[in-house]
Amino acid sequence: MTLFDRTKEVANIRKLSIAEVENKAGLSEKSVYNWKRSNPKAENLEKVADVLNVSTDYLLGRTDEMNLSTTDSQKEVDIKDALEHDIMLAFDGKPISDKYKRIILELLSEEDD
Repeated sequence: MTLFDRTKEVANIRKLSIAEVENKAGLSEKSVYNWKRSNPKAENLEKVADVLNVSTDYLLGRTDEMNLSTTDSQKEVDIKDALEHDIMLAFDGKPISDKYKRIILELLSEEDD
């Protein structure tokens, strides 16, 4: 499976189009489609992996584990910041809906008061 194929597969699992992935990653239109012909910059690959909540190694086909969970590679995420910046969030392997994201944000805002 190619880099593009893996990216498209994970995007489908996350219920995102390639265009939505590109937009959330801050990439230009059709840039992921160009991965069919050429390798992306490491920075762009990392942005897409972050949007899809997988490791770059998974997208590159180096591992079959979507998320490598070692303490060195895990980074803490501020949930409020992630929600406000539309970072892909999931629970039990499924994306959190926009409705629940809004509810979580409201609850977090109440705690600040």
